Amino acid sequence: MQGTVTCGSWIRGPENLNLVVLGKSLKKRDSASPSVLEIFSFDPQTASLSNSPQVTYVFEETEGEPVTIAVHPSGDDFVCSTSKGGCKLLELSGQETKLKLLAKELPPLHDAGPQNCMAFSVDGSKFATGGVDGRLRILEWPSLRIILDEAKAHNSVRDMDFSLDSEFLASTSTDGSARIWKAEDGSAVATLTRNSDEKIELCRFSKDGMKPFLFCAVQKGDKAVTSVYDISTWKKIGYKRLLRKPAAIMSISLDGKYLAL
Repeated sequence: MQGTVTCGSWIRGPENLNLVVLGKSLKKRDSASPSVLEIFSFDPQTASLSNSPQVTYVFEETEGEPVTIAVHPSGDDFVCSTSKGGCKLLELSGQETKLKLLAKELPPLHDAGPQNCMAFSVDGSKFATGGVDGRLRILEWPSLRIILDEAKAHNSVRDMDFSLDSEFLASTSTDGSARIWKAEDGSAVATLTRNSDEKIELCRFSKDGMKPFLFCAVQKGDKAVTSVYDISTWKKIGYKRLLRKPAAIMSISLDGKYLAL
């Protein structure tokens, strides 16, 4: 595999089709090679990717490198944020052996600048982006109607996640704060409480369909803990030390049974 992987995501296709999209920077020291998006098939039996990509998309040099990717729950569309060129919408079509990628413009996010994180709601009707510049946007999908465009939502957005019922969006900031938004109208619902020595870094809603919680990776002084919030009150109900080091990323399995840090 050539180049450095800068971001990646699963693509949920039909039952037996497992795809992975990877964003890569192909920078060589002495030449400006363009960056690429590559889609590989994944074999769950051997837990390995196909030797070569099924389809490749090459970025213009002016767009820079892929920073983060969000895939629509249908698996048909995904959005990629780039370091210099705003956000690009890519449409995936065709069968496994003959996949095609079609790039489309995303007018509201054309000059949005680099995004630290992006997410589609579980029901696929909303799309949210969190900028390096602290700007938070929620768009209706696929109409792209702007529901929320909050320029100073955060110092700089660090992480975000939609709840299982697609009602709420949680967002965290590089300054350690976290806010909750109503996805339907973009209204601010709550700011999560934290002690003066706590920085909330990452957030994921529970996805198992049982009593809903919000999990947050929190830096508590020099200790890394995982806090749990009740989403009916947004109050913290406890925390556990799961890792010795601060988490760089947090993820929940598709069936909602596993939390990974």
